[in-house]
Amino acid sequence: MVRVRITGTGSYLPEKILSNADLEKMVETSDEWITTRTGIRERRVAAAEENTSDLAVNAARKALEMAGAAPEEIGYIVVGTITGDFPWPATACLVQDKLGAKNAFAVDVSAACSGFIYALDSAVKQVQSGAVKKALVIGAEILTRIVDWTDRNTCVLFGDAAGAVVVEASDDESGILSTHLHSDGSYWELLHQPGFGSRHPVSEEALRQKVHCLKMQGNEVFKVAVRSMSDVAEEALAANGLSAGDLKLFIPHQANIRILDAVAKRLKLKQDQVFINVNKYGNTSGATIPVALDEAVQAGRIDKGDLVLLDAFGGGFTWGSILMRW
Repeated sequence: MVRVRITGTGSYLPEKILSNADLEKMVETSDEWITTRTGIRERRVAAAEENTSDLAVNAARKALEMAGAAPEEIGYIVVGTITGDFPWPATACLVQDKLGAKNAFAVDVSAACSGFIYALDSAVKQVQSGAVKKALVIGAEILTRIVDWTDRNTCVLFGDAAGAVVVEASDDESGILSTHLHSDGSYWELLHQPGFGSRHPVSEEALRQKVHCLKMQGNEVFKVAVRSMSDVAEEALAANGLSAGDLKLFIPHQANIRILDAVAKRLKLKQDQVFINVNKYGNTSGATIPVALDEAVQAGRIDKGDLVLLDAFGGGFTWGSILMRW
């Protein structure tokens, strides 16, 4: 089997910062309440003129530059997003056009916070099959446009961002060792966006009820998230005959600090093995892992030969892990 590795990473964060102090002026909450329960101190908000495809393109250009790849060399573009520019066409098609990646076919993946993991798995298999030589994988979201800013339990959690990677066949032992994906649709009501699909089309009543805003039952989501993320991490390690102690870095979906701490405790990971940036950006859904990966690379937290485990959980429910040797 052809080994596939990441050759470039990139990320983009909108300029506007929305702090907990700012939120105190918008909704009944406090910096202490938010920080204690989520670990989040601030998040980014896309400018009015910025669309999800714009965030994605900015991150993609950085990943392409690091990989030394021209847009024309990309054969496949896949974007993990639940907040695309439009219901259709795919945001990936808009990214393809803006980049000038004329030789790529493009598609979106809708797996909520697991979107990047699902998208990366797809790209790995495209390269392994020989269908393409290089693929561009992006996680991009503008979640601040689908939150209910009167609901203090959800509006404090989310932010906007994009992250991207370039993948291609490896010429050494580095690369993706295994991918593990799961889903369970019986939990869909615990975390979802009711409108505006075929079940709840646009109407004046639907707008009044804010069905376009995401809905979450936080306590129930927390329990399943911790269990699922822990199990799928252990699944990846077991599949490769490894233990948590072998990992240089564990990069989980940045949902909230309580979930991250609980998963790390279950896996018996040391503090310096876990990458955390939820305090700066909040939950950016499909963008959290590629943004964190890029920050870890830029900060020198990962060296060649290091074992890195990516782990996500999202609405659907969906969850998955990807183990790689850098």
